[in-house]
Order: sequence, then C-alpha cells, then structure tokens
Amino acid sequence: MQVRRDARFAELTTLGVGGPIDRLVEVSDPEELVAAVRDADAAGRPLLVLGGGSNLIAPDAGWPGDVVVVRSRGVERDGSRLVVQAGEPWDDLVAYTVEQRLAGMEALSGIPGSTGATPVQNVGAYGQEVGQVITAVRVWDRARSAEQVLTPEDCGFAYRDSRLKREPGRYVVLTVSFGLEQGELSRPVGYAELARTLGVEVGERAPLADVRAAVLELRRGKGMVWDLADPTSRSAGSFFTNPVVPVQRAVEGCPSWPADDGTVKLSAAWLVQHAGFGRGTRHGRVGTSPRHSLALTTEPGATAEELLAFSEKIIAAVQERFGVTLEREPTAIRP
Repeated sequence: MQVRRDARFAELTTLGVGGPIDRLVEVSDPEELVAAVRDADAAGRPLLVLGGGSNLIAPDAGWPGDVVVVRSRGVERDGSRLVVQAGEPWDDLVAYTVEQRLAGMEALSGIPGSTGATPVQNVGAYGQEVGQVITAVRVWDRARSAEQVLTPEDCGFAYRDSRLKREPGRYVVLTVSFGLEQGELSRPVGYAELARTLGVEVGERAPLADVRAAVLELRRGKGMVWDLADPTSRSAGSFFTNPVVPVQRAVEGCPSWPADDGTVKLSAAWLVQHAGFGRGTRHGRVGTSPRHSLALTTEPGATAEELLAFSEKIIAAVQERFGVTLEREPTAIRP
C-alpha cells in the first residue's frame, strides 16, 4: 500500500480535470483495498474509491480525504467462468476473452476503465451490457462493515444503472465473476451499426475477433478509444445516456429503438446535434468532439466547472427544443 500527498485528479482521469487530493492511497489486492477503506472509515476521513478514472468528473476543489486507487490485477478461469480482480483494465480483459474464444463481452471492446467499475454503471455498448454476463460481484459493504457476494438480482441491473450506483459509496467492488460462452463466434449481434460493419444481419453471429476489430474501428472513428496521443479522445466516452421515453413522446426524425413497456430509447447524439451542438462545438477549453457530438472533450487547463456548465447548456437546449431531459453518464463528484 502506497500513500501520496502530491497527487491531483487531473492526472488520474481521462477528462483531465480536478484538483489536489489530500491522501492518495494505491492498493494492489483486495485485502489492501479493504484495509484502506476501513482505515479511512475508522478515522472519519472522506473516502472515494477510484478505478480507471474514465467515468468521473472530479471537483476543481480537490478532495479533503482519501482517494483509494485500485491497482489489483488478475484473472482466474474455470472453463467459461472467470473471476476478475477489480483493478484489471477492462479492455485487457475483453481482449483476453476474445483470444480464449469466450463470447459475451466482445462488443464491449475499447471501453476504458477498470473491471470493478463496470457493474456499477452496468456498462454497455453496441448491443451488449456487462450485466448480461456477470454472475456475482464480491464487495465490501461499508454500511455493514462486512464482505458480501451480490448476485445479479441483488445488483438490480438496468440501463446504465445498478444498485451499486443507486447506493453510492456503500459497496466497494473487490472482484467480479462472469459466465461466458465457449466458442469461435460472438453472441448474436444486437446493434444495427455493428451488424452493417460486419456484413451480417442483426441477430446473427460473427467471429469473435472480427467483432472486436469492428467495434474498435467504430469507436476510434468516434474518438472513443482512449489514446494519450489523440486529444479528441480526452473524454469520458458518451457523456449523456440515450433517454428512454414513452412511445407517444418519440421525437420526429430522431432515431429510436424499442425499449420496455411501451417506451423507446432515443438517440442522445441526434438530440445534441439538432439542438445546436454539432461535432466540434467549442466553448472555451471544452466542447463536443470533432468526431462525435456525444463525447465532450477537454483541453489542457480545462476545469470541471467549465465542463459541467457546457453540459448544462446542452441539457437546457435539448429540453427547450424537444422536451426531453438528458442525463449525464459520468459521475460528478462533490467534495
């Protein structure tokens, strides 16, 4: 366990914003992670647990307590079942599953961040969600001061949501277990854009490696593969979730997909573009990506205040023009 007092959030997040951290604690295994959390809780210090920093808008004022960075690594395999340490980089894990001919997360390629963060947000892309393949999440429950194993039902997975997200700060993810499908082919392709790229019909399967390559190509084209050398990737990926509305409130001309119980999911990217915030719209040191209007990017020196103010302009414009309320996907932390 290592402790630093010279760290800033801007160094630890893909958006590159955020101020000084009082105590940065780096842990390398579940035991150290639990010990660091218990130490902060016993001392009454504010605590934030951080993975890859890819879904976080950190405060300019910094953090007055402990930020515990999870660096645990490791994948245990038993047939088509995996137990993965929370700090394992997510895309490394996806690459491993494709190499090992395990289907179920190939469409989630290129997403930055750590494995332990994926059940919190129920990370999803191109027709797959991580909640579809998670079989258990081992956590430290700070409210009970005890370890616990959550089933998928316990997690309450929903679109970009889970119980872990709805009870922020309570559960610290230690490991995540997955049940995958052995074989050369992917799960049925569930996203039209990906199907077109692969040259298959929606619902058909394709070679795992082809699906991963196609997803990475699509994400790179939208500036959504994190690359230190590419300033257009300095983002948190999709900044807004696709809003789900009753069928009767669908927006004319806006692409949509059937959801549940008489609702449809609208394209947040289309709404942002048609509300006047197309690709490359800049407000000072923040703006929409020149590659995709749904990714908000920052320039060196940008602040969280600038980024949040710009996002509020977009939310207000979409609400005024279409009567639809956008919700931010990344979490904005308050000190």
